[in-house]
Amino acid sequence: MLSRVPLLLALLVLGGCAALPALGGSEEPVSTRPPEVGQCRLLEPDDVLAASNASPPVDCARKHTAETFAVGEFPDDVSSAEGDIDDPALGAHVFDACEKQFRRFLGGDESLVMRSTVTWAWFRPSQEAWDGGARWWRCDVVGGGEESTSLVTLPRTAEGILLGDPEDKWLVCVDGPTVADSVKIPCSEKHTWRAVTTIVLGENDEDYPGDRVVAARTRDYCSDSVGAWMNYPVDYDFGYTWFHEAEWKAGNRRSICWAKTGE
Repeated sequence: MLSRVPLLLALLVLGGCAALPALGGSEEPVSTRPPEVGQCRLLEPDDVLAASNASPPVDCARKHTAETFAVGEFPDDVSSAEGDIDDPALGAHVFDACEKQFRRFLGGDESLVMRSTVTWAWFRPSQEAWDGGARWWRCDVVGGGEESTSLVTLPRTAEGILLGDPEDKWLVCVDGPTVADSVKIPCSEKHTWRAVTTIVLGENDEDYPGDRVVAARTRDYCSDSVGAWMNYPVDYDFGYTWFHEAEWKAGNRRSICWAKTGE
């Protein structure tokens, strides 16, 4: 089974408010200025795997692979003046703040967003900016996922790209004999499997039911769900992606169902 959890569950990033003197006075001052919503950047996969990112904004009318859709500041009860920059509480705070904003920004519900080719990553200040008092966070729409070897170019703004009937280039497919071990690609490319529905496996306050239960529930639901999506043909193939306890604890409660399309 293919492991796809929004990149956001694993990522941290960036920093900002005035300027700090550089160590030894030989370098440019470290900026603590927060980023701005609506800024675009030309990021690479390695950039979004980093905890902080100082890439300069680019004109959104030009090529870019990331767009900032939310910026905020950590409250005192999450990050004190002496707070640890690697405290897991920072990630939990940002997840709660950005996940719903991400769906609203794209114009899709939770199921559709999980089946899209874009995800989000968050950034926090650099260590130097953090030490200087910066306590902001930034969330970016990113043109790709955790398996991407390159990021796709976004439109001038990604706002509303999942509204109505989204273009296939924003929806997830794979091209291979099975869903497992196949790299996700846009459905606008030649493909054999399409992510068509998702299943909700539990409520937010429920404990993880275990791998066997999650896999069995996912298989049974996806069998019925894909059959309905394909209008109940006599024979059809389906696949499914389910996630484990770590993703459950991070907030994911869904599995993904795939239909073999033959395209």
